[in-house]
Amino acid sequence: MSGPASVPVMDEQLTAAPLVPWQLVVWDDPVNLMSYVARIFRTYFGYPQEKANRLMLAVHNDGHAVVATGPRETMEVHAQAMHGFGLWATVREAGE
Repeated sequence: MSGPASVPVMDEQLTAAPLVPWQLVVWDDPVNLMSYVARIFRTYFGYPQEKANRLMLAVHNDGHAVVATGPRETMEVHAQAMHGFGLWATVREAGE
């Protein structure tokens, strides 16, 4: 019978690639009322009235606004939720 098998030791440490943040962008549309968009931001994201209104005005005046930032999968879930509310939303890599 032989002794216990030895486990090779790796000298290199495995490091995870840095997480790149992604952004949820909500776009202006000719259908939804500004009050409705602000209400969705308040109820879905839990944003206070002031932040929800500021984001809604950015969507209205600038044509779009970054509403949330985080991991890609989370932003994709948020985009699908926005679509469910009838809002036009996309996900993009931060810095684009």
